[in-house]
Amino acid sequence: MTHLLLAGIVLAAIGGVLALTLALASQKFYVFEDTRIDEVEGMLPGTNCGACGCPGCRAFAESTVEGKTSPAKCTVCSPDGIAAIAAHLGVDAGKEEKRVARLACAGGSHVSWMRARYEGMKTCRASALVAGGAKGCAWGCLGLGDCARMCEFGAITMDENGLPVVDESKCTACRDCVEICPKALFSIHPVSHRLWVACKSLQEGEAAETECEVACNACGRCAADAPGVVSIVDNLAVVDYTKNHAAARDAIQRCPTGAIVWIDEKAGPVKGAEAKHITRKSSLPVKPKATVMG
Repeated sequence: MTHLLLAGIVLAAIGGVLALTLALASQKFYVFEDTRIDEVEGMLPGTNCGACGCPGCRAFAESTVEGKTSPAKCTVCSPDGIAAIAAHLGVDAGKEEKRVARLACAGGSHVSWMRARYEGMKTCRASALVAGGAKGCAWGCLGLGDCARMCEFGAITMDENGLPVVDESKCTACRDCVEICPKALFSIHPVSHRLWVACKSLQEGEAAETECEVACNACGRCAADAPGVVSIVDNLAVVDYTKNHAAARDAIQRCPTGAIVWIDEKAGPVKGAEAKHITRKSSLPVKPKATVMG
């Protein structure tokens, strides 16, 4: 009986020492978390899209409360929502130019040839695994809509020619389309980047136009009309956005294929005066009678 009592006393003493140790450790290593983080997180959309540069809304709330990020950095929040967060924290809302996804291809089924019929999973990624896809242009959009399905904000729709169309008013620059596209045709740009090359083909001249009627053929007219702003690199027109590209709108005027365009806020892509007029509505036929299985 004495041994049992002694054992109980020892165990109780050990428990007390451990409890005291834990209590002291808890006080010593306690990390204070600002309650405003929870409050700001509750005011955010909760999409965890990462467009702000943070891994999620919680991380964005922490960064905003710490003053490392401005509320305006959240591209999903409405202007009222951003203002509410700024007022709650007593900080300036900040200014952030809207960024959107841009597609470097205009080769819909009515202007771009297919070299084979693809039969398999109706996804761009699956198609690309089979010899790069069935499209004649190795750099062109495969048109199976992975980007539209991936977009949680409904900012991408497929047009009648199987080409993705980005609605700038809905796009949040979340980069989902960038990640899913097997041809790397999407990139994120400020909306002020209106001068745009809607092509990624590295073929030159007739070789490029043989596969797609609206491909950049590296003729160099745009570069001649906007020296320093547009240049030809690896047979493709490239815009230097660090230069005054807004004043180089005339670079589109002499493009014979309409590969370089001006993206108007309301009218969308505008081609130059000398660009060929495409009136065809129907899809071009498959060149060879071949089938690519996936």
